[in-house]
Amino acid sequence: MSVKRVSIQASPPGMVSSFVPFETESDDGTGLGSATLRRVDLWILPILGNLYTVSVIDRSNLGFARVAGMSHDLNLSAGSRNIVILCAFFIPFILLSLPSNIFLRKLGTPNWLAFCVVSWGLVQLGMAFVTSWGTLAFCRLLLGAFEAGFLPGALFIITTWYTRHEVQQRIAVFYATSLVLGGFSAILEYLFTLLGGRYGIAGWRWIFIVEGALTVGLGLVSWHFVPDFPDQNKFLSTSETEAILSRVEKDRGDSLPDEFTTQKVLNHLSDWKIWAFGLMSFCAAIPTYAIGYFISNIELGMGWSKTAALLLCAPPYIFAAFTVLVFAWFSDRYQQRALTIAIGTAVAVAGLFFTGFAAHQGLKYAGIFLINAGSSGCIPGILAYSANNVLSHTKRGVTMALVVSFGGLGGLLATIVFRQVDAPRYLPGIYFTLACQALLLLLLGVMTIHFKERNIQAQQCPRAVPNEGRHGFWFTL
Repeated sequence: MSVKRVSIQASPPGMVSSFVPFETESDDGTGLGSATLRRVDLWILPILGNLYTVSVIDRSNLGFARVAGMSHDLNLSAGSRNIVILCAFFIPFILLSLPSNIFLRKLGTPNWLAFCVVSWGLVQLGMAFVTSWGTLAFCRLLLGAFEAGFLPGALFIITTWYTRHEVQQRIAVFYATSLVLGGFSAILEYLFTLLGGRYGIAGWRWIFIVEGALTVGLGLVSWHFVPDFPDQNKFLSTSETEAILSRVEKDRGDSLPDEFTTQKVLNHLSDWKIWAFGLMSFCAAIPTYAIGYFISNIELGMGWSKTAALLLCAPPYIFAAFTVLVFAWFSDRYQQRALTIAIGTAVAVAGLFFTGFAAHQGLKYAGIFLINAGSSGCIPGILAYSANNVLSHTKRGVTMALVVSFGGLGGLLATIVFRQVDAPRYLPGIYFTLACQALLLLLLGVMTIHFKERNIQAQQCPRAVPNEGRHGFWFTL
């Protein structure tokens, strides 16, 4: 992998320029025009956002495939087979996210991410031809292993290109793309099942054939367009690259990469803050995964037909995409990470009460909007919150992987606590999710108090241990 030669002067050890209030992109003192930053946005966000969309669709299409006949053909209702198949995805996804980020640079970012996309697409194709639930579970294990390499790596890359109070809007665009396109996936999957009988292939198998083929095709096409880290990019000139790196250096002092070593990774893992960020991600992910896997069942339980339930799956996701962008704009513009996350959590809690306990079907459906909007709004906020409050490429890579892994753990728990026997109200799952939202607010309060105290100490006592080992670095609240 060739490295672009740039002449950025890294901040001296123990020193970083203090971050100033939000500046316009064309007036940050680095000579970078807004047109160049928009070019970066257009190169990075659409391709990663679309690849993440197929990732989400490919991991969550089991729900409709099950309804479309897979459950009957593979006898998934026997014992705990359905739960085993759902959980199989998350085990490698949780375990392999961190190793993937550690070796991301050595593997070559575009090559590795595109390889992961093509590989899980091939697994999707393979799922169309399984004849037993055990083989399906094995395919889900492989799917989780290959998807584990993509999301933490994509987030790691995005966070290295932007200053601290630009990054949530970029993560939000990346995430909202999957919400908008993924919201229509159930409708598309219904259309794919209409191919049932062609060439003697059942309708549910066509879901995996079409979506797997599309994923493989997109992965192959994207191979030459997947973005790299700023210092290794191939689409900007040397002067533009220097300007990008200079503004990041001015913001937080870690524009250039440091080498991953075992000791560094262990040191980063000993920081309690990144585990707190991980737990926050775990809490926010549970309602998101629950809606993704069980929205059709919840809506069928409201008395709607299968066709109506499918059509009504999309609007909550469109609304969530809009709120994700609004939350991100507010958070970046006013530099209020914790407050925005708290608001999103409160919205999700209100939605859980509506969907779980309201008698009127309209209120139950409105609750799905609020759950999706609130929890989806929290996820980019937590990712930005964690990325903002660590320094160095190695620690950011470890943190992103850990936060994503804990999000996967939330998905694992969601498949367990939202049991089919509790359909259509899923009250045990609702109670568990409400408890997790309370834990999220508690963790958020503890982190806010800690960061405020550390910032005050750093300001009033120059001899105090500097935040993240660098004088002049302020934690983002």
